[in-house]
Amino acid sequence: MVHFSEAQPKGSIVIDTTKRRLYYILGNGRALRYAVGVGKEGLEWSGRDTISAKKTWPDWRPPAEMRTREASNGRLLPVHVEGGPNNPLGARALYIGNTLYRVHGTNQPWTVGQANSSGCIRMTNDDVIDLYDRVKIGSQIIVRH
Repeated sequence: MVHFSEAQPKGSIVIDTTKRRLYYILGNGRALRYAVGVGKEGLEWSGRDTISAKKTWPDWRPPAEMRTREASNGRLLPVHVEGGPNNPLGARALYIGNTLYRVHGTNQPWTVGQANSSGCIRMTNDDVIDLYDRVKIGSQIIVRH
């Protein structure tokens, strides 16, 4: 638990991509702080929205744009990966509005703390499970640089 002086509603999520930290607002100037991985340069997302869905062991369907971009770098992505321990989205996912962005776990925990995603926010599976259990659908999320 950390001090969080910014006025945000209890239950909100604030992500500082520069510090690579996610804050879950507890209220009364307190927050839980988690380390996160963020988007690569040029692929960052920022804005304000709400959590529109929550899924356990989500399936992954990389968008066509991502598959094309990765193919140009010599990496072929599958069209679909079922949820489970080999899935890049990890154990849980929080869906951001009607965007393609998520706050999700990862099957590559060493990438947390780095800028190496296609814009999603990565957490360790233990941390995303903890956050998932706290966050409600409709909660505010703010992502900023």
